[in-house]
Amino acid sequence: MVKFITAKEAAKLIPDSATVGVAGMGLSGWPEEIAVAIAEHYKETGKPSKLTMKQGSAMGDWKERGMTRLGIEGLVAKWSAAHIGSAFAMNDLVRAGKMACHCLPQGVIVNLWREIAAHRPGLITKVGLETFVDPRLEGGKMNEATTEELVEVISLNGEEFLFYKAFPLDVALLRGTTADENGNITFDHEGPINEGLAVAQAAKNSGGIVIVQVEYMAQKNSLHPKNVKIPGALVDYVVVATDQNACWQTEGVYYEPAFAGNLRKPLSAIPALPLSERKVIARRAAMELKKDSLVNLGIGIPSDVASVVTEAGFMEEITLTTEAGAFGGMPASLPNFGSSYNAEAVIDHGSMFDLYTGGGLDLAILGMAQADEKGNINVSKFKIPGQADRLTGPGGFIDISQSTRQIIFAGTFNAKCKMKVANGQLEIISEGTGKKFVKAVDQITFSGKFAAQSGQSITYVTERCVFKLLNGKITITEIAPGIDLEKDILEQMDFKPEVAVDLKAMDAELFMEKWTGLDAIFKQK
Repeated sequence: MVKFITAKEAAKLIPDSATVGVAGMGLSGWPEEIAVAIAEHYKETGKPSKLTMKQGSAMGDWKERGMTRLGIEGLVAKWSAAHIGSAFAMNDLVRAGKMACHCLPQGVIVNLWREIAAHRPGLITKVGLETFVDPRLEGGKMNEATTEELVEVISLNGEEFLFYKAFPLDVALLRGTTADENGNITFDHEGPINEGLAVAQAAKNSGGIVIVQVEYMAQKNSLHPKNVKIPGALVDYVVVATDQNACWQTEGVYYEPAFAGNLRKPLSAIPALPLSERKVIARRAAMELKKDSLVNLGIGIPSDVASVVTEAGFMEEITLTTEAGAFGGMPASLPNFGSSYNAEAVIDHGSMFDLYTGGGLDLAILGMAQADEKGNINVSKFKIPGQADRLTGPGGFIDISQSTRQIIFAGTFNAKCKMKVANGQLEIISEGTGKKFVKAVDQITFSGKFAAQSGQSITYVTERCVFKLLNGKITITEIAPGIDLEKDILEQMDFKPEVAVDLKAMDAELFMEKWTGLDAIFKQK
């Protein structure tokens, strides 16, 4: 029988050294009021201590809310996540070697919960091979304090796979919108349908407890059964939040009805992007789209592709998806990444990654922080001279990039470069402070070798030029008008790329206010 308790009471239920699982993305699914109570209880009593936290996506608002609440030395001993960049206090402890940390692929983590719930030994997949998650490289370990092996290489029918080990779950800390008196949980105000059901089942079948924070309480038997996402039979405790700030839908908004499917918002009401190098990159990446294609957009500049396609009037010609589970509509950028305006359908987090990992996407447009001469990409860990490494994690990057037939990596050519986009060309005002095209990336989040073996089509789009991975080599195929090949590109790289014999100029219209570059793609009969 479910019990309704306070956040302070919930904090006292978590034992020392417990393994605790959460579900969601950003602030969606995050039980903020319970997290605050756990931190306060630890400060007062030293309990619970030495927790092992398990999460999929980034959890938090990149400020003070989210997983960062638990970033107090001694409270958490081990942390396993796909993305750790938004939890600054936790991240600092990892960087200082005071907390063990693994970063694993997001789709692997959210689907490993189902393996745990079913008492299977773990998850077998090719996702992560030849990347830093591969135990022959780093095994997903993010610092020297991390020694536990969570991943093994195995062979099945003569092929290599990675085996991600299952583990028992002691506590599930989840969030929904409404709980009835029987503990049935709805997600009415949430954007994504996260992996909360799988986490609850994993805890229940491990002999653990399930605690859910909600915003509202309803009379028993008053909820439509198809709206219930976590059955009350799986829930032990419910906390009805007393602070509205503990129930934000995303990092950016308390509640946007269009993200929850409760309103269709005119997309014309969403401001268009100003003309800049970001818009140029998003436009050029969008030119790789095809009519009726199924597409994923990554965080950052890739998410801007949704804006340029909407502005051009062709959003109905493709289906954009989010890794959090949305089909159709317009995926949102930060601080609302993971949600979509006017989605046509929303499925659970794990099911979307089943589609992605099985090769269901036609195209993925992903970010690019570092690239090297072998075509490898790094978005997860960066060496900073004289400082501790900057740690981010891969999110869903590995799952998507290794499983999709065509990949576009999109990002600026150099970090913090000042540029001017006008009159159909690009002007470099002052050069950047950090090169992105390096001899060898700091960490392999995407393997050019794996891509070549898999026969994937790989393109790298920047504002200065476009590269392709051809015969295992980075090759320049297009150059922006106003850019000098030697001075603005080759001298700004730590390796010498191949240059295509038929090097072309990027379309000058990409660098103008008016752009019709998608007409030829989507107006064809």
